[in-house]
Amino acid sequence: MSAIYDQMPVIKATGTGGTTLAAFHHALVTVDLGFYNLVRLSSAIPPKTIIDSTGKAPVPVGAWGDKLYCVYAEQHATEVDKEAWAGIGWVQRLDGGGGLFVEHNGATEQFVTNAIHASLRDLVKGREDRFSAPEFVLHGAVCIGAPICSLVLAPYETASWAGVQ
Repeated sequence: MSAIYDQMPVIKATGTGGTTLAAFHHALVTVDLGFYNLVRLSSAIPPKTIIDSTGKAPVPVGAWGDKLYCVYAEQHATEVDKEAWAGIGWVQRLDGGGGLFVEHNGATEQFVTNAIHASLRDLVKGREDRFSAPEFVLHGAVCIGAPICSLVLAPYETASWAGVQ
């Protein structure tokens, strides 16, 4: 298993294909992650992890078929001129003790932005911990013919399968 880096990128991509699944895969290939098996995680950010909203921090390295633990949002559009928006938002504890991710998707940028803010507000409500202001990465695209997928992904780490060297 590769270690969790001290920085985690939030990366975004658009894919197209003959189906929505093919468009999702194309988005993964676009950011060089199309050879992993994705393992979707919930919302906890590990302690002392800096989230890189530019997407330039290194992505965990693995081999073909390895598991990639990640948080992601995806949205598809299949009709011409329809939009697909995906986004990941986060807050981090001010003491460095970790944070929380939320993922949302929808047909408009405003819907996804509002959903991210509402979810983060509710997730920290009533907690004793103090959190940073919300941050987020959004990505959208417009369908011009073939199905599209907007993808935003935060990769944690990779792991090989048990017994595989």
